Amino acid sequence: MPLIEEILSNKILITGIIGWAVAQVLKTIIFALINRRLDIRRLTGDGGMPSAHSATVTSVAVMTGLQCGFSSPYFAIAAILAIVVMHDAMGVRLETGKQAQVINEMFELLDRLSEESISMDVKLKELVGHTPMQVLAGCVLGIVVALIADRL
Repeated sequence: MPLIEEILSNKILITGIIGWAVAQVLKTIIFALINRRLDIRRLTGDGGMPSAHSATVTSVAVMTGLQCGFSSPYFAIAAILAIVVMHDAMGVRLETGKQAQVINEMFELLDRLSEESISMDVKLKELVGHTPMQVLAGCVLGIVVALIADRL
């Protein structure tokens, strides 16, 4: 079987990609509804509701369990990876976003107070992490995506 056919027949991989894509589309729609403007960059952006990271790793873990068995070492690896990714999204990455927001605000304030422009060339990215609710929503979405994909 040629390489492309093998990749496209990998139900676990395809489910993870679908989980990510569905989460990104939902994230873009939710952002547009809340902010009353469409921002296409949200389709590939980090942060926001639901967590695409969580949807991706959860859909991969659940599909791995469905395909290989929930007692298999493959499911164990996928489940631990999912837990680490989701924990990181709520921890380090969320705090990084909060720090970026404070630094951006400090530079804006200093720029307004200074006679010379001292603003940064590029504003730091603030949407990099997730709240526990965003991670939970991504996790639930990942489970749903895997269960639907398994039925198809």
